[in-house]
Amino acid sequence: MSALQIKSADSCRFDQLSLGEVMLRLDPGDGRIRCTRTFTVWEGGGEYNVARGLRKCFGLRTALVSAFPENDVGRLVEDFIMQGGVDVSLLKWLPFDGVGRQTRVGLNFTERGYGIRGALGISDRGATAASQLKPGDIDWEYIFGTLGVRWFHTGGIYAALSETTPLLIEEAMIAARKHGTITSYDLNYRPSLWKAFGGLAKCQEVNRRIARHIDVMIGNEEDYTACLGIAVEGVDANLSALDISSFRKMIATTVATFPNFKVCATTLRTVKTASVNDWGAVCWHNGEFYEAPHMEDLWVFDRVGGGDSFASGLIYGFLAHNDPDRAVRTGAAHGALAMTTPGDTSMASQAEVEKIMAGGSARVVR
Repeated sequence: MSALQIKSADSCRFDQLSLGEVMLRLDPGDGRIRCTRTFTVWEGGGEYNVARGLRKCFGLRTALVSAFPENDVGRLVEDFIMQGGVDVSLLKWLPFDGVGRQTRVGLNFTERGYGIRGALGISDRGATAASQLKPGDIDWEYIFGTLGVRWFHTGGIYAALSETTPLLIEEAMIAARKHGTITSYDLNYRPSLWKAFGGLAKCQEVNRRIARHIDVMIGNEEDYTACLGIAVEGVDANLSALDISSFRKMIATTVATFPNFKVCATTLRTVKTASVNDWGAVCWHNGEFYEAPHMEDLWVFDRVGGGDSFASGLIYGFLAHNDPDRAVRTGAAHGALAMTTPGDTSMASQAEVEKIMAGGSARVVR
């Protein structure tokens, strides 16, 4: 029996809702940020990417809570979001001061990396509209109580943006759980975001407080230790290549510390080069572990967003089937496919995900 009691689709306006910031990603393509003359522009944000994947790949009804300045750049991001099919009716629009001193759209300059040169991300996201949201700005009672949401997702990137965003997350989590909505959180540790915001100590303080409200906790190799302070004897604190044995030890300690967790999941990634990774995933549910088939020597075109696509596939597996084994396999396949295309967001179809899950090859389809 599943530990997740998920509300029926016909009782809710949305299958899934994300809270987070969406930035413009400026991508130099095959070039370098430091010397390019042209950028391709995408939208992206850890929490938003999950909602978009669930909508575009899996066809679920998803929405986003975020904020943008009322100017043409803000409307550009909105247009990208609408192209992805994510509902924009819950977005907040803040007055633009003319130069961006008070509110703006965040920028994320991102290189894909290649071979021995790793991917590079440089954020320019101070004073963004989404980072200024605070408790009381969003009518969560209306969203969760009147509209209805089956699954609510946010994460550690949004929690790191300001003093108020963690408080807003907690406010949302409390309202979601009051109305029977499943809550998930991707720890998504980014040292650069916490650097001027209290560092690792503040990161752990914030995430441990939020963790009390989470049903489904998601994290990659280093997140459980970095964000939650979970130290396990015999497990490398850097977790550069977390394996199933290490994850079992980690989760045993984690769920003892946070007994409210009903599901814990992680990707298993070994970076051989920026272009070739080993890839897999593990999910703990109700005392049992479920592991997706391991992919060796996975060729990576653009690794950014692979973890978010894993999260959206995992969530789909629970929303559609409430099956942890199917969920982790769907997440791993979707994450792998997302890394074969450019940009933060998935371009995969559900049929492609299911083909990978069934052991399909990369032979040409005609």
